[in-house]
Amino acid sequence: MRRSKAVSALSLIAASALVLTACSGGDEGGDPNTGSSSDIEQMATGKAQENGVFKLAEAAESDKVTVAVDRKFTAYNNNTPDTNTSYNTYVLVTVLAGAHIYDGNNKVLLNGDVMDSVEMTSTEPQVVEYKIKPDVKWSDGEAWDCDDFYLAWLANSGKIESFQAVSPAGYKLIEQAECTDDQTFVTTYSEPYLDYEGLFNTTILPAHVLEQETGIGDITQFDLNSPAEELKPAGEFWSSEWKGFKPDIMPASGPYKIASFDDNAGIVTLERNKDFVGAKGGPQTVVVRAMPKTTEMASALQNGEIDVASSTQPDATSAQGLKDLASQGVTYGSAPQLSYEHIDLNYERIFADKAVRTAFFQAIEREEILNKLIQPIRQDAQVLNSVMYFEGEQGYEDRYSGKAGQAAQAAAKTLQDAGWTKGADGIFEKDGERLSIAISHNDNDRRSQTVEILIPQLKEAGIEVKDNTDPAFFDGPLSNGDWDACIYAWSAAPFKAESSSIFLSPDNGGEQNYQGLANPQIDEAMNKAVSATDESAQREGYQKADELIAEERASLPLFQMPSMWAFRGIDRVFFQGYFGSLWNVGEWERTS
Repeated sequence: MRRSKAVSALSLIAASALVLTACSGGDEGGDPNTGSSSDIEQMATGKAQENGVFKLAEAAESDKVTVAVDRKFTAYNNNTPDTNTSYNTYVLVTVLAGAHIYDGNNKVLLNGDVMDSVEMTSTEPQVVEYKIKPDVKWSDGEAWDCDDFYLAWLANSGKIESFQAVSPAGYKLIEQAECTDDQTFVTTYSEPYLDYEGLFNTTILPAHVLEQETGIGDITQFDLNSPAEELKPAGEFWSSEWKGFKPDIMPASGPYKIASFDDNAGIVTLERNKDFVGAKGGPQTVVVRAMPKTTEMASALQNGEIDVASSTQPDATSAQGLKDLASQGVTYGSAPQLSYEHIDLNYERIFADKAVRTAFFQAIEREEILNKLIQPIRQDAQVLNSVMYFEGEQGYEDRYSGKAGQAAQAAAKTLQDAGWTKGADGIFEKDGERLSIAISHNDNDRRSQTVEILIPQLKEAGIEVKDNTDPAFFDGPLSNGDWDACIYAWSAAPFKAESSSIFLSPDNGGEQNYQGLANPQIDEAMNKAVSATDESAQREGYQKADELIAEERASLPLFQMPSMWAFRGIDRVFFQGYFGSLWNVGEWERTS
């Protein structure tokens, strides 16, 4: 699961749960107050999408489009702990081909440009066969074929120490993989895994490059039992060398390739991959520009500096600025993302005391955050009451309304009953320790505003809160546990299994469990869900885990993150909740 720096995976989000907010500069546009737009809804699917298969449609060629995002691209390999962010995915979705892709309705589609089929051929044991189309190539002319899938399995299995994979969920259940020929990749699982369609997407990197750079003759000659020393050069290269942009070792398999990357300016330039097997029309150059201050996107769009504004971290001011451009032909859209904002509590610090966690939850009125910061962007936004499901999904149950927002008096009583006493300054203390909490987050205006709302709420309950804004929070402090409480977002593909890496105990597969939560009952429920043989049993396991996590008061969900995008001079743009706005950029057509 990615952390969204704005930071995978079971049941699909129902299309009916995707409620759109849109307003358009065209005659058919919707009312920004009602949140309806048939135009925007139609943009959620690919032009040539049919029968569960996505292919890029043929489109008229155009010169260049410029797309603004919140944060910059940083790495070609987005699957290591120090690179894994949404903003890499937003670029790589069009650079690195995968077996599947998701449309704007979060429907999982076979990538028909590069795949003939993905089929479960056996259930006992579970065997999945991938049939790759012939003549698919990397942009350096080498074949995109079975050995690339094989490398993705080895690297992400979590069982080879030198490969520093961020989340082995799913991959670690593949006990054997085989290339029966160049176009056929077969995986055999140690136990059932219903979410197999979430694997082998933007994780597929060029095996031939790794072989050339490390002197390994054939990566498929290694397996999970191979000597660690023999695999060490491959693991170290995979984990460290595919960062930033190095053109000689970073070819493309998707419709675009990375042409240049200006790290200081936060600009990555993509050019059409002439070796791509699918359609080659649409924009021939795509410039992706980081604009951390989302309020600047409206003026940039108005002035023609950008063609598309897209943000996973919108605020009320920036949203209104884009809506105000409707009369100038700008179309605005907003939709729920596959990510949620939450507050994590660190079990290694003051929140080791469950009474403190309980009181912290009780004192927080999440509705105030929602009303002030989110509903101006999406009027129908609601407080989120689950960490496993989004509202509208089968399996969603309210786990938090009875635990959060019980007012300051209830929080104070909880602390008093646990032996905390108020000091002269009105802040509780115990055994010489004041109940003072720093809430950490990256340099994000909305998160700073969230802390501003929390400070008086918690002070009334006798809890002191300080804002710790750290631009480098995701570059070490988060994963190192160097915080009391923190605010960020988890971004998920339309599956649940990769959530296991967040909530499993750190010594039992919780690679992204940064808060130190360790509960054997949660481990048991999550593991049962991940290896369930049917959706009902799977859902039961995730619901049990959801209930237990809520009982722990470990993470407080705030809201499902809304996206925001706006565009002019292009026929259709839709911000996909996991892949961003570029998932179908190769079929965009200029209208002006």
